[in-house]
Amino acid sequence: MDFAALAVFRTVAKEQSITRAAELLGRVPSNVTTRIQQIEEELGVPLFLRERKGMTLTDAGRTYLDYADRILNLADEAVQVVNPAGPAGVLRIGSMECTVASRLPAPLARFNSQWPEVTIDLSTAPTRQLIDSLFAHRIDCALIAVPSGDWWLGPHELDKVPVFREDLVLVLPPGHPEVRYADDIKPKSLAAFAPGCTYRMLAEEWLTGFGTLKGRFAVQEVRSYHAMFACTASGSCFSVIPRTVLDLMCHMGTVAEKALMRVDTYLASRPGFSTPAFNEFRNTLAAFSDIEDNADA
Repeated sequence: MDFAALAVFRTVAKEQSITRAAELLGRVPSNVTTRIQQIEEELGVPLFLRERKGMTLTDAGRTYLDYADRILNLADEAVQVVNPAGPAGVLRIGSMECTVASRLPAPLARFNSQWPEVTIDLSTAPTRQLIDSLFAHRIDCALIAVPSGDWWLGPHELDKVPVFREDLVLVLPPGHPEVRYADDIKPKSLAAFAPGCTYRMLAEEWLTGFGTLKGRFAVQEVRSYHAMFACTASGSCFSVIPRTVLDLMCHMGTVAEKALMRVDTYLASRPGFSTPAFNEFRNTLAAFSDIEDNADA
């Protein structure tokens, strides 16, 4: 199996369409169809379900896509390391949703203007999923929040540098009485992201004193900070949101607030990972850092 075939397969898998994949790859659709058929014949299993609405992966196809991503990403990394003429190629950045919303627009704009030969592939996920993606070579680096002591990493290690410092705020419905302890909170549902989010975990620890939420608070899982804010402003929930993100939503309505804690955001990468594009991205983030040691770098 050559890299070109893997690239064709990955593009079809992500676009779920032979026609769109052919356009992106600069090929005719019949050529793309033939390459997919050749891969399936070589493997001896179907990788796609052909449906009227498009191409969807089979279980075998999803497994194969994971390996294809790793192989192609490693190959691109190898080219950048062996021939480090300057930042180029693809830089795959994973990030928490809040960092993308409030911290990355300006650094990414500067990086793109300075290094236009680098293609940024940006994805978002909670911290735990980002760590998994790092070790699986699906992304090159990630902006994550790791609890004190790094115990989330288990036996793994990451190279990490703190770049941003976030103030977490307990957000309550409008007019909510002052809160000193968790028992003072009137709504009994915490609006939060899915498990794997560091801020959710820290909120649950504060609410329970490292106990269990069961019988005291429920969790209403949402997919965005806007949904989190809306649920809270409506009075049905409360939430924990970084101050930088909360400030972006002040036009959406009034809420009550309580400062909770400070948490650092780290730029993380696999041990020893070093490409020209990544090194320049790290330098760019350092220029925008609000952590004193990095700001002076």
